[in-house]
Amino acid sequence: MNEFHLSKRLETVASFIPTGAVLADIGSDHAYLPCYACLHGYAAKAIAGEVADGPLRSARQQVEKAGLSHLISVRKGDGLAVIAPGEVDCITIAGMGGALIARILGDGEEKLTGVKRLILQPNIGAELVRRWLLDHGWELVAERILKEDGQIYEVLVAERGNAQRPYRHLEAELLLGPFLRQENSEVFREKWQRELRHWKRIIADLAEKGESEAAREKKRELEKKVQLVEEALP
Repeated sequence: MNEFHLSKRLETVASFIPTGAVLADIGSDHAYLPCYACLHGYAAKAIAGEVADGPLRSARQQVEKAGLSHLISVRKGDGLAVIAPGEVDCITIAGMGGALIARILGDGEEKLTGVKRLILQPNIGAELVRRWLLDHGWELVAERILKEDGQIYEVLVAERGNAQRPYRHLEAELLLGPFLRQENSEVFREKWQRELRHWKRIIADLAEKGESEAAREKKRELEKKVQLVEEALP
């Protein structure tokens, strides 16, 4: 992977960047995504944000190597601390857990002034990201699910709007994704069949370990998820 050829996962994220966007890529690692976006005409300019020194150095080296220092600013900071309100109109956050993505958006919510699009790729916990978007007035406008190197990833795209609009069956679609549930692709079915097997093993283990209140609560939670998924799958 380099500034010319991204992973399938990051190519999918890049495909949703509006032409001419001013982009902030949060947790940019090697800055491959902002480099690719600028080189391929998705972004007019970009900010690559990193909190750790090692990836920050890698990002700076990559931007210099690509000859993009005039278009991409590499900055150190936690989450949205690397941008000012109104500075960018598109934000990408990819390759983190859903809880962390929701935390980053919540902690830096005042920095979202002027942002028109969020492109978010949680490795796990996509439902936590959907819940944050719903609770904060961001309308989910597209979703993609893909498989790469044996891993399954979801990409969520949101814009300011009617946050309730995509949802017909709220509880199920926060978990499964309203667009992904409707599309019902082979990868979608594979993901949730995997999850069902995993959850059913945990439920069986909890049943064997006794009836503490914590175990009962966890078992009820998982049984509800199993019901939601089984109703959604053909």
